[in-house]
Amino acid sequence: MAAVQTPPLALRAEALAAERRFERSSIPEVGRLLAVLAAGRTRLAESGTGTGYGAAWLASGMAADAGLVTVEPNPDLAAVAAELFADDPRVTVVHGDARDVLPPLAPFDLLFLDGGPWKQEPEERLLELIAPGGVVVMDDLTPGRPGPDPVRQFWLDHPRVLATELLTTPTTAAIVAARLP
Repeated sequence: MAAVQTPPLALRAEALAAERRFERSSIPEVGRLLAVLAAGRTRLAESGTGTGYGAAWLASGMAADAGLVTVEPNPDLAAVAAELFADDPRVTVVHGDARDVLPPLAPFDLLFLDGGPWKQEPEERLLELIAPGGVVVMDDLTPGRPGPDPVRQFWLDHPRVLATELLTTPTTAAIVAARLP
């Protein structure tokens, strides 16, 4: 099996994360999933930019006419990511709270919930950010987590989405959910 090539911008984002001791970037397996899901989509968004690792993978799968807005609450990280994407007009990095920034820009074909309150506490208005047929991705889940799990319940049981949980490694998982028409 051939090794997955990490996009150059993702490698730069990894180095920026190491320099800043930022340890919450996605893993390469999720990155590849993001690149695949970004293909063929035109309006993309991310909540929780960090140093831009997930956004770099999204951008690697996006078409030339697609656009990605990624929102980071930490002003220093937002500045780092904005500099990383300075030469890519398809990517807009915004410092702020995704709950304020993303709704006026919606709907999106793909939304990556990589951080922020919506990742931990999804709410009904989150679905309005997603176009019918659009997809939401969340990573950093632990497979087989015991006890109640409100995040899984929201996505896997919601009547307005079709969702599944995917193993990204033997010890990590992601949820991919499509908004029904």
